[in-house]
Amino acid sequence: MLSAFCERWQPETTTFHLPFGEMTISLDDVASILHIPVTGSMISFSQPLRVDDANALLVELLGTTDVEASRETEQCRSPSVRLLWLRENFSTITDVSSDDDIEFATRAFLLHLVDCTLFADKSATSVGVVYLELFRDLSMVGSYAWGAACLAFLYRQLTTATRFEVRQLGGYLTLLQAWIYEHFPEIFSSLDLSYIESRPRALHWRSHVIPDSLQSVHERLDRLQSSDVYWEPYVDHRAEHPFPDIAWFSGCIECGLVVKPYHPERVLYQFGYIKTIPPQPFAPPRPDRSMLLDQYWERWTDHVLTDQSRGRRCQYSGSGESVAKYMAWYDRISHRIVQPPHLRSGFTTDAGSSLPSHIASTSDSQNARALSLLRHAISGGRQQSADYFWGALNEAHSILAGSDETSAFHSTPSPAPASHSTPSPATRPFFSPPTFVYPPPASVDPPPASVDPPPTSDDPLPLIVPPPPASVAPPALATDPSAPAPDSTASTTIYVRSKRKKKT
Repeated sequence: MLSAFCERWQPETTTFHLPFGEMTISLDDVASILHIPVTGSMISFSQPLRVDDANALLVELLGTTDVEASRETEQCRSPSVRLLWLRENFSTITDVSSDDDIEFATRAFLLHLVDCTLFADKSATSVGVVYLELFRDLSMVGSYAWGAACLAFLYRQLTTATRFEVRQLGGYLTLLQAWIYEHFPEIFSSLDLSYIESRPRALHWRSHVIPDSLQSVHERLDRLQSSDVYWEPYVDHRAEHPFPDIAWFSGCIECGLVVKPYHPERVLYQFGYIKTIPPQPFAPPRPDRSMLLDQYWERWTDHVLTDQSRGRRCQYSGSGESVAKYMAWYDRISHRIVQPPHLRSGFTTDAGSSLPSHIASTSDSQNARALSLLRHAISGGRQQSADYFWGALNEAHSILAGSDETSAFHSTPSPAPASHSTPSPATRPFFSPPTFVYPPPASVDPPPASVDPPPTSDDPLPLIVPPPPASVAPPALATDPSAPAPDSTASTTIYVRSKRKKKT
């Protein structure tokens, strides 16, 4: 399920491209699913942390020695520490320990927590020491926009997962999985009946393994329609957790050195508004301009979508309505269907395909018929006649062009012709091969036996062929009967190209 959604992720827009339009994980989704703050100070770093600075932070904020800190970062070969090292050194702290030891253990626990949840990477064994700076003042931990940072980090991991060579996905996958359950409950969810609305929505669902292949999930997503989506899943949750206005913020969200665009204007129907053609996505600024990004985020109320930008509300709640030209625009900039037609389960080449009506179309049947003809023609290899091959191309072109005319081409391979023939203009197929005319071989006179030019550095070396025995007639070198026969007693000089290297 997660792999299928990753394949539909578009890094430029930070949205999932689905058959009916775009969707994304919004700040409202993060606040409702996780119940963590999405407002507050942005988590940002001006530059990457060096190993020496990481050792200094470990000594100052975790109370380790210089030797222990250096040994741990050297083992990780980066400004990071192992999660196992944190558990071994701070799991023995109790309530009777000193205040400093309890404070050190609290920072170690929070560092361990954010790496296993909000900022989980694909290593699953180490955590960056850079996050330790966020826990310097424990009283300020609740002032950060943890939800926005978690979302930016997940955006980055989804973008990385779209690369061909990447085989794993990082980020807080509980957030992604719960978001899928909330918006697609009919096909992917498993409800926890003991849930109460005062708890985070992530607890509304029970984790389970979907016994489907990736192809099956592809087909489910390809069959999705706007009516299959639960556009406003948190209506009953609003009494306990109101809608956060910052979800209308249009700009960049940040997590350390990760900066990602956030576009609520591209998914207006997730907020109950009619889908409209959005503006061009903007490229995020460089992470080294974190001060400007922080100021932009602090004044987020000046950068929310206005009522005019939001447009009109849907006539029916959660209907996912769109303007008339939206789908035509969406077809030009995206691919609504991912699974190739011939790979879909239950696909037939007949007009009565077993696929749903909005997927099974005449074009699918035409594609399958044309591919079947070409596959059969190509599989014959050199034993297949040229007339059969070009006839298959002509038939495939007629099918793809939607022509009702049927050619005289049949699926039974025709025998190879005895000689090359050029089809007449009336029967020549559309993809007709170039016409090659093979003239009869001209008369070839052997070179005089007495004229043997000496070879030069650029000429091939002569090969002296002895005359054949008297009982064996020499081969005829000319097809013209009027040409004189060569002298059987004279030696013939044949020049061949030499591959011998020149001596230096």
